[in-house]
Amino acid sequence: MPIAVDSQAPDFTAPATGGAFSLSQLRGRQVVLYFYPKDNTPGCTTESLAFRDLNPQFDAAGATIVGVSRDSVRSHDNFKAKLELPFTLVSDADEAVCLAYDVIRKKKMYGKEVRGIERTTFLIDPDGIVREAWRGVKVPGHVDDVLAAVQARAVAI
Repeated sequence: MPIAVDSQAPDFTAPATGGAFSLSQLRGRQVVLYFYPKDNTPGCTTESLAFRDLNPQFDAAGATIVGVSRDSVRSHDNFKAKLELPFTLVSDADEAVCLAYDVIRKKKMYGKEVRGIERTTFLIDPDGIVREAWRGVKVPGHVDDVLAAVQARAVAI
């Protein structure tokens, strides 16, 4: 069941770059939680670089960026180092976080149907409430839209 805007974001603890990560440890800050299909693929690299490049503006607006995919922590460590990403990447190899946020979809890949992550971003407020949800994200311009929402909420907080 899709996560509804204005509902409590499901808390989770999962392995991540830098050690175990819990969403609840970011209470008091806005959180940009973005789900992406796979490390080192063109769209995911472009999206992650855009979040990296605008990270100072997100931070200035009181928001922390967290990326989630099914890749291993080792893959995330390499992806993070290669792209110089300043934020945490969560490994969801068992899909528990993806299922909690309802981002697993059947997709076509090279003519075959596969299960995969639908590129999705959630904006969670300092109290842990989902305030925005972008599903089926197209990468160009997306990070700018998320930043605008974060900045608008920062003024309102």
